[in-house]
Amino acid sequence: MGLMSSIEDYFIYAPRKPLITTPAEHGFNYESVQLHTSDGIRLHGWFLPKDNARATVLLCHGNAGNVSYQFDQIELFRKLNLSVLTFDYRGFGQSDGKPCEDGLYRDGNAAWRYLVETKHIAPEHIIIFGHSLGGSVAAWLGKEVCAGALILQSTFTTMKQIAKCVYPYFPLRKLMRSRYDTLANVLQAKSPVLVIHSPDDEVIPFQHGKDIFEAARPPKEFLQICYGHNDGARRSPNYVEGVKAFLDKYLPPPVS
Repeated sequence: MGLMSSIEDYFIYAPRKPLITTPAEHGFNYESVQLHTSDGIRLHGWFLPKDNARATVLLCHGNAGNVSYQFDQIELFRKLNLSVLTFDYRGFGQSDGKPCEDGLYRDGNAAWRYLVETKHIAPEHIIIFGHSLGGSVAAWLGKEVCAGALILQSTFTTMKQIAKCVYPYFPLRKLMRSRYDTLANVLQAKSPVLVIHSPDDEVIPFQHGKDIFEAARPPKEFLQICYGHNDGARRSPNYVEGVKAFLDKYLPPPVS
């Protein structure tokens, strides 16, 4: 069992500890923040405020790297006039602990509590965003709280289904303890849902995005982008306008 757990963790998580850059190097004002989870783990994150922001994004990144790899996505959110909280899961970057499914859910909840309880941001002005594995974390959080919007980008349906795609001849999916059931969680989401996926995604098949969209309850929208798993948002010409159209339609106006 210990060997299988190690193989599973290797398949799911690829954290990096060193930070390769900071917001200051990109010309952004920011606050380095500490988040504290319900099971006592200390997490590291960055809060990047935007003057007269229409809302704040809670950014749940993918399974690899750390917060310092998120600046392409942060740049896109800045173009949309959004403040951003990006944080590292346990075991990633400067955060303590070791990643696991329940732990990552607790980490997402700690980031939410920071925005609501420390920054006093109204829930309806928070956008929960997740990319890849982070989309599954975001979907779980989206059923626990009532945010202004939930955006799932390049996300899988369940961990076992993506394991089946990656290792079709190895029975990892039959032995996995991690579920990351995005389908079940998005069905219970309390906010308008935007699903973003590319047919060119070389990591998570396009059908996963379509299945997630079908599982979500209205109100919901689907944004088809192009290019690969990690560069679709940055390179797709319709990305910013597509996300903006969704937010204009469903996000409450900012408090003047």
